[in-house]
Amino acid sequence: MKKTGMVLALGSLALLASTGMVLAKTPLKAAIEKDFPHLQTLYTHLHQNPELSFEETQTAKRIASELKSLGFDVTTGIGGTGLVAVMRNGDGPTLMIRTDLDALPVKELTGKTYASTATGANYLGDKNLPIMHACGHDVHMTALVGTARQLVAMKDNWSGTLVLIGQPAEEVGLGASAMLKDGLYSQFPKPDYNLALHVNSFLPSGTIGYTSGYALANVDSVDIEIKGIGGHGAYPNATKDPVVLGAYIVTALQTLVSREVAPQAPAVVTVGSFHGGFKHNIISDRAHLKLTVRSYSDEVRQTLLGGIARIAKNQARAFGLPEDLLPVVTIEQNYTPSTYNDPALVKRSIKAISAQLGEENILEVPAVMGGEDFSQYGRTDDKVPGFMFWVGAVSPDTIAKAKAKGETLPSLHSPFFAPDAKPTIITAVDAMSAAALEIMGKKDE
Repeated sequence: MKKTGMVLALGSLALLASTGMVLAKTPLKAAIEKDFPHLQTLYTHLHQNPELSFEETQTAKRIASELKSLGFDVTTGIGGTGLVAVMRNGDGPTLMIRTDLDALPVKELTGKTYASTATGANYLGDKNLPIMHACGHDVHMTALVGTARQLVAMKDNWSGTLVLIGQPAEEVGLGASAMLKDGLYSQFPKPDYNLALHVNSFLPSGTIGYTSGYALANVDSVDIEIKGIGGHGAYPNATKDPVVLGAYIVTALQTLVSREVAPQAPAVVTVGSFHGGFKHNIISDRAHLKLTVRSYSDEVRQTLLGGIARIAKNQARAFGLPEDLLPVVTIEQNYTPSTYNDPALVKRSIKAISAQLGEENILEVPAVMGGEDFSQYGRTDDKVPGFMFWVGAVSPDTIAKAKAKGETLPSLHSPFFAPDAKPTIITAVDAMSAAALEIMGKKDE
């Protein structure tokens, strides 16, 4: 997941952890607990053998093997290193459940006995990078396999077509679009519904978090190349200083959120990098800004992106730069669109998950400004309704201790992020299985 987090107080989480951890001992949960040794072996293997985006060959091979052994028809190499597994079980809806496969270039510092020591190359050619599942994709994959194992064991209880996908390159926001371009919706059964889950580094293990409607943001990367006329630092009057121009642009960009977007509409414009010049006494002839831009609606996104270009160019004009020296604004084309959880599907799924886990363990949480390319599966012309929910991944004891010490919990992408594996995986499988059975379950005549 790209740069996400939850805005929830540790005090509130500690209260939830202390009051909401008694999970119902249903037959499904009992079956998952019985199956956990298999899932634990899989999780440990995946955690110790992470692979970077578009390099997930062995990861995909292992997940494909697990699903083939259950009777799924598995196709690999979709979208590069992705996989698609299909099981037809009579008439009924087609449900797609997605997991992501990739890890991050992070050196693990959790101190776990099974901690990753892996290194490898990324798809851009950088080598000897440390690799860690710092975003919980190892939990996601294990949960997908665990859900598949339960649904196969319960085939008499559901009918329809189950499509499970292992998606590459979520961390760089390119995997979902790569699978779609490679025929996900044309070569395989087109889903009526899409489901996914993601671990949460602030919610207690044993709980599920959800958001109806917009849940995650549009994520755009924007570069502004600022041109100028360089010269000696002692004679600024003979130059057009791009660093000063850049400072004015950075300041003016703040008005996009404060004065051009409605106060009720979330929006973020962050300048993450400002680079210009190399020496104390030289005024450079160029500077460079790197921005991350976040929004929910397409309308707000266009307001922000259009405003960035307008402000950059007109500030340059105000500085007296000619048209051929105006800033060049580049918007990365492969952006991550906002994730919209279909309200009807959310209501239906959460009702089933609540019945399975207990209402006290289901938490409605605010939307976040992080991004997730699961959104791409609902942005085609088919407009397939989708729902991604959160799975709490932190031991309640850890939350309580952090609160007592005034410490901040390690977030996703942190080298210290270590999920509370067993309850997190069991809850993830329990919740996803319940949602799938709600969508595909056989109804009483």
